[in-house]
Amino acid sequence: MKSVAIKIKRKNSANDLPLPRYATAGSSGMDLYADVEDEVTIKPGQIRLISCGIYLSMPQGFEGEVRPRSGLALKHGITLVNTPGTIDSDYRGLVCLVMTNLGTLPYIIKRGDRVAQLVIKEVVRASLDEKEELDETVRAEGGFGHTGIK
Repeated sequence: MKSVAIKIKRKNSANDLPLPRYATAGSSGMDLYADVEDEVTIKPGQIRLISCGIYLSMPQGFEGEVRPRSGLALKHGITLVNTPGTIDSDYRGLVCLVMTNLGTLPYIIKRGDRVAQLVIKEVVRASLDEKEELDETVRAEGGFGHTGIK
């Protein structure tokens, strides 16, 4: 498995929170923790910005993808509005989550809760080559649901 060094800095008031970490040897994502004062309630349909209390510095050619935690999504309807969220290699600001509650009950996020996961990915830069026509495929312009469900 490939490895890359990521520099991390804690927000001054987040020294009590764990740094992101992999829960198991096979985990793709590192857990991100809620940097909230005591607790924050997300009501059904509400969108809240939740700090993770960290700043990252990734080498050029890498990005951080922030993804929801499947257990929170299944059990409570808690997810991220922009998923995956992207942390670019040149971003040095506070890592925050745009969270929403798609469930039917208010959900309470407590300080230090695992609220999302961070996956580090290599990035490929594309060069665009404008053409008058594109190559043909079997799918062609078939869009959403064009192959059916069975």
